[in-house]
Amino acid sequence: MEIEKVRNRKLAPQIINALNNRNMEAYFAETKEDALKLALDIIPKGASVGWGGVMSAHEIGLIEAIRNGEYKVLDREGAPTPEEKKRLEKMIMSECDYFISSANAMSEDGVIVNIDGNSNRVAAICYGPEHVLMIVGMNKVVRTKEDAYQRAKYIAAPINAQRFGLDTPCAKLGKCMDCQLEQCICCQILTTRYSRHKGRIKVILVNEDLGF
Repeated sequence: MEIEKVRNRKLAPQIINALNNRNMEAYFAETKEDALKLALDIIPKGASVGWGGVMSAHEIGLIEAIRNGEYKVLDREGAPTPEEKKRLEKMIMSECDYFISSANAMSEDGVIVNIDGNSNRVAAICYGPEHVLMIVGMNKVVRTKEDAYQRAKYIAAPINAQRFGLDTPCAKLGKCMDCQLEQCICCQILTTRYSRHKGRIKVILVNEDLGF
């Protein structure tokens, strides 16, 4: 709704300031198209680019643009075998100039929460790739870091478990049962509160509903 977008426009500068204070670069894009242009301006031609599971980047057209652009693409999604997928995930950790990701949730004061099953995504956010570029819809922003954890664990995780067709209680019931099963999607929960390396993490806030 337009009134929500008005609220987002007023809130975004405060979030950007909070992220900057946490040693991250932050930007605001009004539309998916604006976000795509900004992302492509940030990622230089010729850079090696990889990603984990990242619906938001797909939704703005960034992944398609990277695949069709002048980049060295480390595309684990296109791997023909599980072994090749694992090899590419390791290459992303050691050879990637830009890792594209998102957030399962973010607090208004700039704390980012991500939850992961395989954990390649949260590992790359923490360490490895030279730059991390996050595409984050304003629907992911909540009041506090405690709210961000709640959103990641109890909203995003069950939706993603259903999306992946996992055999977990949250996929069947739509709510977290705090399971300890092999297919659990909540194996690692990462809270990013500060970037030791200034500007390594870059966040594009988008005034759209993106991802889950």
